[in-house]
Amino acid sequence: MSIDTLAGKKGLIVGIANEKSIAWGCARAFREAGAELAITYLNEKAEPYVRPLAEQISASIIRPLDVTDETEMRKLFHLISDKWGRLDFLLHAIAYAPSEDLHGRVTDSSKNGFLTAMDISCHSFARLARFAEPLMKDGGCLLTTTYYGGEKVVENYGVMGPVKAALEGMVKYMASELGQKRIRVNALSPGPVATRAAGGIAHFDDLLEVAREKSPAHELVCIDCVGAYARFLVGDEAHLVTGSIVYIDAGFNIMAP
Repeated sequence: MSIDTLAGKKGLIVGIANEKSIAWGCARAFREAGAELAITYLNEKAEPYVRPLAEQISASIIRPLDVTDETEMRKLFHLISDKWGRLDFLLHAIAYAPSEDLHGRVTDSSKNGFLTAMDISCHSFARLARFAEPLMKDGGCLLTTTYYGGEKVVENYGVMGPVKAALEGMVKYMASELGQKRIRVNALSPGPVATRAAGGIAHFDDLLEVAREKSPAHELVCIDCVGAYARFLVGDEAHLVTGSIVYIDAGFNIMAP
């Protein structure tokens, strides 16, 4: 039985690509707890995959959002302001790097590829936060998604490692800057999950197997595991949790190489 711990809260979810997305597991958990949601999709190509999911959880707002397009972002937040007048939480669950940079050495990454990865995977979180801040009049929670490859070198994770390290740094600085407004900023750090984005990482099946073997629980996490933790973090019970990188990885992060 679900408990309506998020009843009355309004949240924006950025990053659902399909039913395997971490953002979808979170959105479903938020809705089950009573939150009202705004869901975005990247473009017309993505809409047929995302809209049915958004409708499944009765999303009040379903809009396109390319985070590199400030006009689209501005329109989205104007709609949220007009419809709800406030925002209680936001989930940023997007990452991208051009394949030639993702699959090559960090040393060989192109300037444009690196900047693109940083822009979409990291700085877009700050841009979303700037639009969300004035709507979080009574405080709120900003969440993003990271991975252990931002802390330690993970084979084949490539340029996304430095990008996630930067994102985790941003979480800490944004938490400090927004704390006086009672806006909390945290990052979810799941173990490897077989999402569409993860499919772009070379030898990802090997990464899954290593995570299963080395974690104390000897299990892989799922999008529902991540959703459950995210639901707690955006709720009132976590009102003093901020600036944290929280692991949902069956304990993998505590194990020595």
